[in-house]
Amino acid sequence: MLLLRRPTAETIQAFLAVQARLNLTYAAVGATTTAPPAGYIVDRTRMKLGEGARTFAAARAALERWEHFRLGWVETCPPDTPIQAGQVVAVIARLFGVWWLNACRIVYIVDEEGPIKRYGFAYGTLPEHAESGEERFTVEWHEEDLAVWYDILAFSRPRHFLARIGYPWVRRVQKRFATDSAAAMRRAVVEGQSTAQVKSDFSPG
Repeated sequence: MLLLRRPTAETIQAFLAVQARLNLTYAAVGATTTAPPAGYIVDRTRMKLGEGARTFAAARAALERWEHFRLGWVETCPPDTPIQAGQVVAVIARLFGVWWLNACRIVYIVDEEGPIKRYGFAYGTLPEHAESGEERFTVEWHEEDLAVWYDILAFSRPRHFLARIGYPWVRRVQKRFATDSAAAMRRAVVEGQSTAQVKSDFSPG
């Protein structure tokens, strides 16, 4: 949905109420767990966030708070949407003075133990979204070298007619989102670790 001004909370609530009753706009639901389907553009972004248990805990908490969408020009609404399969969320982007209101549904959760510990989720597009496809956001803690990574995997193709005719511009926006999201996660992890350290320093001995 394209708007000339920022949507109100009431507008977003009504928008999500309608979208929640609709089906996803692509058939390969959950394909970010295996192999993205043919006919879609695939994007992958990885950034090392640091090392160790504290970094992983901060990264997981950041995902749960949707910090990877707090970009200034992109946000989610409601901002406290639970990370649970079936939850519907609006992704709001402000570009060139207009507002894009997009709807997504969380399709699965990642919560794995083992040599590589993973946490995250994937969401898929609903009818009121400029694109069609699925995107997965995970954080990983590797036992071998203690490295913690933020990983985005997405497959998409344009759905809205403006996205189709302006696809080169859409691709630039998608790449900008991935870069800014990774930077937001790195900031959130640093801030989360600093807050945890302050609490530890002031805890009763």
